[in-house]
Amino acid sequence: MYLYGKNVAKEILKNPKKLKNVKKVYLQEQIFEENLKKGFENAKIPVQILEKCKIDRLVNEHHQGIIIEVDAYLYASFEEVLEQARFLVLLDHLEDPHNLGAIIRTCAAADVDAIILPENRSVSMTSTVMKTSAGAFLDMDVVKVVNLNQTIDILKKHGFWIIGTDMQGVDYREIDYQGKIALVIGNEGKGMSQLVSKKCDFIATIPISSKVESLNASVACGIMIYEAKRNRK
Repeated sequence: MYLYGKNVAKEILKNPKKLKNVKKVYLQEQIFEENLKKGFENAKIPVQILEKCKIDRLVNEHHQGIIIEVDAYLYASFEEVLEQARFLVLLDHLEDPHNLGAIIRTCAAADVDAIILPENRSVSMTSTVMKTSAGAFLDMDVVKVVNLNQTIDILKKHGFWIIGTDMQGVDYREIDYQGKIALVIGNEGKGMSQLVSKKCDFIATIPISSKVESLNASVACGIMIYEAKRNRK
């Protein structure tokens, strides 16, 4: 897997644990930052300088002159997260990698304990997601589960309140976010699935103008997360 971009490189260099997953670094000649090159070399990671045409062949994205080859993304263990988590975000079959990247960044900024994704029909941790998160994925546990409905049942048994999001619900500012909570953000087009919606203890609605049909999933998630964070002080 290839990661790319200066912000991702800088965040990786700050995290010794993440450096263990780095196999090789490719830098574009003439435009790379010398301090990044030295950082990876000091960590005993092979660095190769390439011409622009060659480095462009590695990824079809704006790489800013640095590409990092890593092992496949290592998802966190649900069992380990469950032991200590008190604030989770569940994504009900999100499809847009840019939305996931933005949500990861918000969750990391707000000290959310982990993000949970279903295994099928859902965006995964791709290079685009990691780039969009601006390096925040390094500080956020992401869990992949086989069945989101079964996962919600387990969370309930461990004392979590499940708070879904939909256009038909209670004003999100009227919900009590104390205790263990799991916020559920639905698919960009369809919203939450019917089964997931039925399992929620509360359905939160963010009031919006009639001029707008709905909010972007990552924006709605950010509003919910920070209302919960404010409420939990």
